Amino acid sequence: MHPIPIALALLALAAGQACAADTIQTIPAGARLAATCTGCHGSNGVTAGTALPSLAGQTRENLLASLQAFKSGARPATIMAQITKGYSDEQLSQLAAYFSTQKAPNAGERP
Repeated sequence: MHPIPIALALLALAAGQACAADTIQTIPAGARLAATCTGCHGSNGVTAGTALPSLAGQTRENLLASLQAFKSGARPATIMAQITKGYSDEQLSQLAAYFSTQKAPNAGERP
């Protein structure tokens, strides 16, 4: 195999990885972490139905207090206690900050 096509392929691969890394760095940490919440709490924290609360638009302080209470066990839960234990306090703060800036659903607007 000729060395020039191999070098070009390696350059293209490196450029693609650099582009992906730049994209990841431009997405706020809270938004990256929030992607794991969408299965239950919906896209951008707007929950479909009424079984679970929408996170969007709640105050940062209330969200953070709830997350910390789940993590410590002070607030009983089935899955949230397990999930929050996997996050650092800084990550919980980033999640609370992210969801507090999302648009809260109006009555009847839920997906």
